[in-house]
Amino acid sequence: MKGLLYIVSTPIGNLEDITLRALRVLKEVDVIAAEDTRHSLKLLNHYGISKPMISYWKEKEQVRSDEIMKRLLSGRSVALISDAGTPGISDPGAVLIRKAIEEHIQIIPVPGASAFVTALSLSGLPTDEFTFLGFLPAGTTRRQKVLEELCLERRTLIFYEAPHRIIETLTDMEMIFNGRKIAVAKEITKMHEKIFRGAASEVIAALNRSTISGEYVIVVEGNTAEGKHTVDEVLPEVFSLIKKGLGRKEAVRRVSDIYGLSKKELYSRSLKDEIA
Repeated sequence: MKGLLYIVSTPIGNLEDITLRALRVLKEVDVIAAEDTRHSLKLLNHYGISKPMISYWKEKEQVRSDEIMKRLLSGRSVALISDAGTPGISDPGAVLIRKAIEEHIQIIPVPGASAFVTALSLSGLPTDEFTFLGFLPAGTTRRQKVLEELCLERRTLIFYEAPHRIIETLTDMEMIFNGRKIAVAKEITKMHEKIFRGAASEVIAALNRSTISGEYVIVVEGNTAEGKHTVDEVLPEVFSLIKKGLGRKEAVRRVSDIYGLSKKELYSRSLKDEIA
């Protein structure tokens, strides 16, 4: 009989932010697969949980997932946890989950904290539709290109960012997103938790007056511009969809339907600009 794989969410900072169900599962499973066993021991020791552990950090994800699968296929139950939040969400976990699905292992979610959802809930920005994009590219050129492709996105945008890049990223957003409302959450649920709200320039000024450290979540207002967009403005969206694997005609159709533009003109310009 095959074992069970539990996807267990853990606190994103405050150790009290864990469910009773998560604690029960961690006590009952045969093995705990942790992103970093040294980090997870702080949580487990706090709640008096002692179980065999296997490390599951990103660089060893492929190899360790095979080891964990052997345990599951032999009937052992495994709880997968990351350093904080939900495994697989900007954290290791997806490789093992895919392999478990392929082997018809039963996967049981034990939901809990998630940094991007928490930041969105206190941002004050629209929550009905949003897009989570994780970490932006580290390089300036690539990061700016991604942001430019998102410039016309009407949904609220959510990103993670490291402390040593937070000012650079917000500076790019100030230039590209042109005065939109932004909320930046720092160290959510931890001792130095803080939320900064306002235009990018205001948030940058506030951050420069504070200690820049820890983990950041950036929530950005979607494009709320009224009126008809030009072909030049929406071309980046066409190219973005093509890069994601969509055919040119379908990409043009989708974008033209959204913005009420001529499919023929948009298609022609996409060919012309790509050749240029």
